[in-house]
Amino acid sequence: MIGELNANQIDDVLRSEVIGRIGCIAQGWPYVVPIAYVYDGEFVYGHSSEGLKLRVMRENPLVCFEVEQIRSIRNWRCVVARGQFSQLWSDDAERAMDLLAARFAPPPKEGSSRDRDEAAHREQGIIRPILFRIRLVDRTGRYQQD
Repeated sequence: MIGELNANQIDDVLRSEVIGRIGCIAQGWPYVVPIAYVYDGEFVYGHSSEGLKLRVMRENPLVCFEVEQIRSIRNWRCVVARGQFSQLWSDDAERAMDLLAARFAPPPKEGSSRDRDEAAHREQGIIRPILFRIRLVDRTGRYQQD
């Protein structure tokens, strides 16, 4: 049986998965790239180093975001959303970093904390990622289930 996901099912797929794909236009061609992400109910948050993906999203912030949940060839759910990219700064970037760290970073060792001392990071060769979010403006979903 193939069908459409309702809003709650779409939200469930977006919250439960960790890898999605951004679709945008790069030099006149479709460009799709996977990212690790966190979804908060309104925005998809991601991070990247400087490169083609960020350059083209800055030029044209209207993007597509796709996530799939595949159990088998006949048991899957897929969400496709349209959205608008924005690079994050200051408090918004800190919130994005907190969300991503909570989902992906190992917990700090007992007695330590997640240090955000930029000067210390630079000395250690750690380059802070560029943080961004995509506001999902519309979402659709499909599924197949035996």
